[in-house]
Amino acid sequence: MINREIQEASADLWAKSLPHLSIDSVVFGFINNTLNVLILRMSGDDQWILPGGYINKNESIDDAAQRILFERSGAEKIFLNNFGVFGNLNRSEDYFADYPDDLWHKQRFITIGYYALVDHTKVTPVTDSYSDRCEWMPVYKLPKMVMDHEHIIGKALESLREHISYKPIGYNLLPETFTMPELQALYETILGQKLNRGNFYRKILRYNILIKLDELRKGGAHKAPNLYKFDEENYQKALNTNIW
Repeated sequence: MINREIQEASADLWAKSLPHLSIDSVVFGFINNTLNVLILRMSGDDQWILPGGYINKNESIDDAAQRILFERSGAEKIFLNNFGVFGNLNRSEDYFADYPDDLWHKQRFITIGYYALVDHTKVTPVTDSYSDRCEWMPVYKLPKMVMDHEHIIGKALESLREHISYKPIGYNLLPETFTMPELQALYETILGQKLNRGNFYRKILRYNILIKLDELRKGGAHKAPNLYKFDEENYQKALNTNIW
C-alpha cells in the first residue's frame, strides 16, 4: 500500500539528509520481569518497524541517534551503544517496490544500529506520520517486522549479552531503588538463563556499584529484601574503565 506521507517526505529528505545512510535504534526496557523492545506499526500495514531515521547533513551520527530516539520516545541523555552496521543488498529497497524509483526511501540504505537501555516509566512512546502505533513488545515474542529489523534486534540482544560480561547493566532499566533478586532477574532475562544466586550476589557486590539502603521492600509473605540503588559515580567509572 502506498503511504502518502512517505511520498511527501521524500523531497525534503533529499534536501536535508545524507543519502544511503540511516540509523535504527533498538530500545530495550525491562517491564514486569520481561525484556521489551520499542517498535512501531506502519500505517495501513500489519508489519512493525524499529524507531529509525536519517542523518541530517549538519549533525554527527551520534547526535542523529540521540535526536531520532528522542523523537520516537521522549527519552534523552541515555546510554546509547553503536553495535553494528547492516547493508545487505536489497535490505530496504524491496519493501518500497510499489513506489517510484526516485523515492528517497527506496534507495539503497546502509543502516547503523544503536541499542538503548531506558527506564520505560520515563518514556512516552509516540507515533510518527508513517505509523499508527508505538508500543513495547516482548523481545522474545516479536510480531512480523519489516525488512531486516528482526535480525537487527537479534544482533542488538547479542551485543547486550556481550556487554554484560565486562560492563554493568541496569542503571537505565530498573527503577531508582530495587532488590537484589530484581537485579538478578534482569540479568537472567537478558542472558536467557538462570544464574546461581550466591555467585551473582558476590560478583555484583565486589564491584562496588551498589548502595544498600536503610529500608526494606514492603509486602509479601517472605522476609522483606533489602533495597539498593546504584552508586552513580562508581557505575560510570565501571562503564568507562572496563573493570567489570
